[in-house]
Amino acid sequence: MYVEKTCEEIAALVHGRLCGSCPQGLSGVASLKEAMPSDVAFLGNDKYREQVLPSRAGVVLVPENYDVPPPAGRAWITCADPSQAFSTLVTLFTPPPVSYAPGIHPSAVVAADAVVAASAHVGPCAVIGAKAQIGEHCVIGAGCVIGQETCIGEQTFLYANVVIRERCSIGKRVILHPGVVIGADGFGYNSTQQGHEKVPQVGIVQIDDDVEIGANSCIDRARFGRTWIQQGTKIDNLVQIGHNVQVGAGCLIVAQVGISGSSTLGRGVILAGQAGMAGHLTLGDGAIVMAQAGVSKDLAPGAVVFGTPAMDRREFAKQNMYIGRLDKTAASIKELTRELGELKAKLAALEEKK
Repeated sequence: MYVEKTCEEIAALVHGRLCGSCPQGLSGVASLKEAMPSDVAFLGNDKYREQVLPSRAGVVLVPENYDVPPPAGRAWITCADPSQAFSTLVTLFTPPPVSYAPGIHPSAVVAADAVVAASAHVGPCAVIGAKAQIGEHCVIGAGCVIGQETCIGEQTFLYANVVIRERCSIGKRVILHPGVVIGADGFGYNSTQQGHEKVPQVGIVQIDDDVEIGANSCIDRARFGRTWIQQGTKIDNLVQIGHNVQVGAGCLIVAQVGISGSSTLGRGVILAGQAGMAGHLTLGDGAIVMAQAGVSKDLAPGAVVFGTPAMDRREFAKQNMYIGRLDKTAASIKELTRELGELKAKLAALEEKK
């Protein structure tokens, strides 16, 4: 589907103010560096400010404080939120999503007692185990494996090669990206002189409605009871969530985060990239763990922590400020030590003259 808009039409769509003029039609979106004259780009972060003028984009969405006039043949559209406005245009210019016809591919293997809604799509080489239930309008991508007695709610989308093991529960409108594994055994062993004896992991994983989980992330089944991801939480790629973890509603868990077993996250918690949590911890509602922080103790609601071991971000900044001054402090101490030595020598000399 080909879409072309004028700069005036784009300005009206994003409720922005047009400055300059772009004579050619606009048919795509791109970054400032990669844009062509028929593309719309945006300035969403001030550190890219110097890329606006050299860009070839016909139109650039800019914030209200951007006061550099556009060159001839190009236009700016001033917006309250260029990033949000750009998202609107991405939807406009992006081709419609791939459609998946209802039905079961001939190469799929579906247990005789599994229940698959007539409106669901089951792709090539997918496997659906005994007594599993697949809801209305679900998409089960190529190579997916759905374990016995697993229940998947309506309009859930599983991309290729997702694995959901036995007895797990997946809500409505859940999105699981390629390679996600739900319900693998939790990491539990009793170490003895004879070796590491496996602790049975007999619980399940429960994923509530409107959760999205990125590629190659893993959520382990509970030792007993459930590992629970609550409604609306969004999980990035390459995240590991251990057994019996509870993640509250509306959390954001960014790439390469690791959450150890039996920890609990409140509502709206944010774990930034490569953050890690020890086991059996509780993070209060709205807590923020910044990138690469290591959490070793409970966090109060609204806490914002950084570093390893994680500490209040202001304390972390203060400590790093002091660390940055160590060279100067050491030089000052050395100079004071020298001056003190000279004073002691002078005092000793005066004592000898008495």
